[in-house]
Amino acid sequence: MTKPNFNHPALPLVKENFPGVRLVAGEFRGQTTLVVPKDSLHDVLTFLKNDPRCAYDFLSTVHGVDYLNYPTPGSGSGGGRFAVIYNLESTRHNTRLLVKVMLEPTLDTTGIEDDPALHIPSACDLWPGAEWPEREVFDMFGIRFDNHPDPRRILLWEKYPAHPLRKDYPLTGRGEREDYKVIARDSA
Repeated sequence: MTKPNFNHPALPLVKENFPGVRLVAGEFRGQTTLVVPKDSLHDVLTFLKNDPRCAYDFLSTVHGVDYLNYPTPGSGSGGGRFAVIYNLESTRHNTRLLVKVMLEPTLDTTGIEDDPALHIPSACDLWPGAEWPEREVFDMFGIRFDNHPDPRRILLWEKYPAHPLRKDYPLTGRGEREDYKVIARDSA
């Protein structure tokens, strides 16, 4: 087992430029993750993109994670049930950095209601390619991205009553399958 290497070049720069912000860093299998508070997320992402010493000019992916019933409370590095992870890459410096923000819902998470705790700023103004992955995270987890240019669902219909990648969503669905007309092979 290798020991963590926190020599990632962006970490001291972020720490220096955001002295009052509580940042948490971790490393797993050679990938460095920076956990950022929700209120500082857009500022940190802007810094990582625009500062020439970092130059994270490519947003590879945006992921959502549900830590419901994870083995230890707060094990998502900073607490919170949900996480949004930005996979950044600097083509100039050939480095990668994962930026994670943790979110804790305040409302019942089973429905489609708009929980104010599950809002974060969109990164579409920094990386236009964030548009579709952010829509997928909204559609599957219910995390909304403020100032997103097109905040509609992308995979399910607009009136769908839940977010199916949440871990409290039933594996057999909530009656959706019973409403579909079954077409037999001989009648098709």
